[in-house]
Amino acid sequence: MATAPPPLEDTLVSGYTRLASQAEHRGIDLELRLLDIFFAGVFGILLAPVGLVIAAVMLVTSGRPILYRGERVGRRGRFFQMLKFRTLRPGAEDRIGQYLGEELVQRTEVELTGFGRWLKASQLDEIPQLWNVLRGDMSFVGPRPIRPRFFAELAHDLPAYWQRLVVRPGLTGFAQVRRGYETSMAEKLAHDLEWIADRSLRLYLRTLFVTGVRVLAQTLGRRT
Repeated sequence: MATAPPPLEDTLVSGYTRLASQAEHRGIDLELRLLDIFFAGVFGILLAPVGLVIAAVMLVTSGRPILYRGERVGRRGRFFQMLKFRTLRPGAEDRIGQYLGEELVQRTEVELTGFGRWLKASQLDEIPQLWNVLRGDMSFVGPRPIRPRFFAELAHDLPAYWQRLVVRPGLTGFAQVRRGYETSMAEKLAHDLEWIADRSLRLYLRTLFVTGVRVLAQTLGRRT
C-alpha cells in the first residue's frame, strides 16, 4: 500500500531546517522587530477608524466576507494566515489561485470589485496585515509572502529561494519599491536577497518612506 506524501508544510519546514545552520542571523533583527511592533501599534490605532469605515462600505457594496485569509509561507517555513480586506469578488481565489506572475495580475484585474480596485490602489486593503506584523508573522519590510504551492515550485527552480525564509515576509520590500509586477521571479529574488544581506535600520526606514511616496503618487494619479 502506497504511503501518503508528507504535508507540504512538513516538507518545507524540514527542507529549510537542513539549510538553517548556514543562515546568517543578526542582532539587527531584534531592532527591526521592535520597530515593527512600534509602527504596527501606532498605525493600528490611527487606522482603526479607517478600517471600520472600509468594513462598513464593503458590507453595503459587496457583502461578506470582509477579510481575505490566505495561507502563506513565513519565516523558517512556518505557515500563517495572511489577512487583507477582500478586494475581489467572492470565490475569486478558487478561480485564479492557480496562476502566478503576469497572468495572475491580468486575471486579478477582472475579479476586482469597484471598491476593491480603489482599496488595492491605495493599499488600504493591507490594513489587517498590521495584525500579522504584531503577531510576528510578518515585518513591514521583507520579501512578499507567497502561497505554499508556488513557494515549493520556485524553490525547486531557484534553489536560492530558500534564503527568503531567513527573515519575515514583509508588507513591502526592495522588489516592490524598485520594480513592478512585470519583474521576473528571478529578478525579484535578487532584490529580496539584497535586503536579507544588507538589512539595516537605514534601509528599513528608507524602504518604508519610498513605499509611502509611491502609494501616495499612485492614489493621487488615479484621482486625476
